[in-house]
Amino acid sequence: MHHELELELEHELEPSLEKDMKYFDHEKLVVYAKSIEFVGWLTDILREVPKSLSVWDQLDRASTSIPLNIAEGTGKFTGDDKSRFYDSARGSALECAACLEVLVVKKILTDEQIVPGKELLNPIVAMLFGLIKSTAQNRVYEDSAEYGGERGVR
Repeated sequence: MHHELELELEHELEPSLEKDMKYFDHEKLVVYAKSIEFVGWLTDILREVPKSLSVWDQLDRASTSIPLNIAEGTGKFTGDDKSRFYDSARGSALECAACLEVLVVKKILTDEQIVPGKELLNPIVAMLFGLIKSTAQNRVYEDSAEYGGERGVR
């Protein structure tokens, strides 16, 4: 009986190699998973973009910054500290959206090619905004409807 219990405990303590195993708090966030998905999508897209363009480096750095800032923010203890990192991640996501537009204007990519990236970025930005609102104690927010909503969005 003692030996069976020992084997059972050993089995429970073995590290799992499952892909869905979560070791850190940030890995439990949907926004983190979405940001990692965006980095994977972008890696394939960047193969079509000349590395000599400054937007290539900008997009690579901004996309990498999204999950890194989410992870770092999740590890902070105060709401204001968390909010600062989530805000940086949100800014990087918006920067990525702008970089994708630049690549279309420069005729490197087409509108159709960047749609999946924007579809990944849109909920990332929204979720980060929610995290910022839920963690920042002293921030003031305005309703975007006062400014006419989402005019000018493609």
